[in-house]
Amino acid sequence: MRIKLTLVLVVAALLFPLTSAHATKVFKNCTELNKVYPGGVALPGAVNAGGMTKLTPKFDKKLYEANKKSDRDKDGIACEK
Repeated sequence: MRIKLTLVLVVAALLFPLTSAHATKVFKNCTELNKVYPGGVALPGAVNAGGMTKLTPKFDKKLYEANKKSDRDKDGIACEK
């Protein structure tokens, strides 16, 4: 009985990990990122160093961290428009 319970718990842990429901997407470039997030992605509280933008970015720390290589001006907003 104990072995069956352990086996069920192991299988459940593999099928339903405790991490977030979906992985944070790493985009190849700004063109790909802007298809999903037209205003870019930003750290919460980030202010655009380049002045006014046309669109509001998606504020999400994990998403920004995964794509910060695309933040050329290092203002906390990647691929802003």
